[in-house]
Amino acid sequence: MEQTTAVRPVTPQERAARAARNGGEPTLEFAERVPYDAYVRASTLHRLQEPLSDDPGEMSFLMVSQIMELYFGLTCHELRHAKRELREDRIWEALAPLRRAALHLEGLNAAWHGLRWMSPADFNRFRDRLGEGSGFQSAMYRQLEFLLGLRDRALIRPFRRQTDVYDELTAALATPSLWDEVVALLARKGFDVPAELLERDVNGEHEAHPAIEAAWVQIYGDSGPDNHLRLLGDALTEIAEEFGDWRWNHVKAVQRTMGAKVGSGGSAGLAWLQRSMARVVFPELWSARTAM
Repeated sequence: MEQTTAVRPVTPQERAARAARNGGEPTLEFAERVPYDAYVRASTLHRLQEPLSDDPGEMSFLMVSQIMELYFGLTCHELRHAKRELREDRIWEALAPLRRAALHLEGLNAAWHGLRWMSPADFNRFRDRLGEGSGFQSAMYRQLEFLLGLRDRALIRPFRRQTDVYDELTAALATPSLWDEVVALLARKGFDVPAELLERDVNGEHEAHPAIEAAWVQIYGDSGPDNHLRLLGDALTEIAEEFGDWRWNHVKAVQRTMGAKVGSGGSAGLAWLQRSMARVVFPELWSARTAM
């Protein structure tokens, strides 16, 4: 059973006194659970791996997948924080969580390195044990896509019998994305944003709109040090690039381990992933560059 020992706060004075008593050595005796484990839950994390085969390489596949799930959740946490700040017109305050999100996506991309050893022969040794399990079925990845403005109601259908997950995804679909909040912010800042763009169907995606493109052309034409909107555009561009890199790394990983075989989750595998990359994150930030 999971222990719930609380982490007891320590003041700087207590920390200094403990160091003096220890003569500079670390504390080795604790009355209860080790504080690090009470906070990080490391012992719990390391019990969450249950490989389905005896193949030693499966542990890499399983743990890298779990690491990616944690990064999906962490990035969503930062993007939701940024959304709240933008909704209150606090552009400067939104930059920190956006920059952290870009760094988390960079870490997410680095996680692919742990699977670069895997060939089709390596994957085939345990692939059949996974049944129909596929990264396509990651609910947290869908949350991340929805936050970035990539919405497709059909993609939540696999979760209909997991009512708590399905309800969370349905709520995410009905909530304005990060990009929706950016467009609303531009309108409040006086840019010519058509009313229909502020009333978009939150369950669908959109193509680049000339009015939003024009706003970004104007924003990037101002090189002043107080142009926080330009800093916002730079932070969003970094996120879009890192997310695009993750999708491309996913394509390469599938090519390396499966070629063009049918995907485990029933899709066309590689071909499906390649098509999905055509769905652009923050489209006007990219299309506006042609006119800059």
